[in-house]
Formats: sequence, C-alpha cells, structure tokens
Amino acid sequence: QVQLVESGGGLVQPGGALRLSCAASGFRFSRYVMSWYRQAPGKKRELVAAITSSPEATNYADSGKGRFTISRDNAKNTVYLQMNNLKPEDTAVYYCYAETLLGNMQMSRYWGQGTQVTVSS
Repeated sequence: QVQLVESGGGLVQPGGALRLSCAASGFRFSRYVMSWYRQAPGKKRELVAAITSSPEATNYADSGKGRFTISRDNAKNTVYLQMNNLKPEDTAVYYCYAETLLGNMQMSRYWGQGTQVTVSS
C-alpha cells in the first residue's frame, strides 16, 4: 500500500538546522511532484516547498526562501527538506505530500502522517 513516512523532526534551538526525510513506497515516486507542507497550532496547513521530477524544478514559500532546500532522490524514493537558521515561527507539524495527474486525468494525492518540528530555546 501507499506510504509516506516522514522522519527527522525534533526540538532545535533558534538558528539551528534539521533535515527532514520522507520515504515513499507503493507508487511511482518519480512521476509525482513532492512537497512539504506545515501546520502550526491554530493555523491552516501551508506549502513550504515543492519539487518536480524530470526535469527537477523547485518552488518555495517566502517564509523558507534562502533557509530551506528541498531535494529528492528518485533512486531511493525519498524527498528531503534541509532547514537552516530555524526560527520559532517555523514550529509546526511538517507533512510530506505527493501529487500527480494520472493518464485518466484524475489527480492522485497522498499525505504523510507528519513530523513535529519545534524551535525553541
């Protein structure tokens, strides 16, 4: 079955760094746009970064530009989010998301279970 398993979250001090990973299985990873979203308490889920495949192109929310880097390894079916210079406002649950348009013009979408990132001194 389809699985998106995030890892790498945790508690970090302001200015610190974390690398999130999302291991995918059960679908053709290389055909999907992979994204990271986050949701802070009391707030809507928001896009953090996205990456296409073949060719690769990336897109970032303004909040993460210059600090976050999304990447993917199609051979390992894994997408990463390197987060540097973390700020308290980055505290949220971070979700991995996969999306593609199938040949029958139906959207295929999958969410991971989320990983908590807490930035605090």
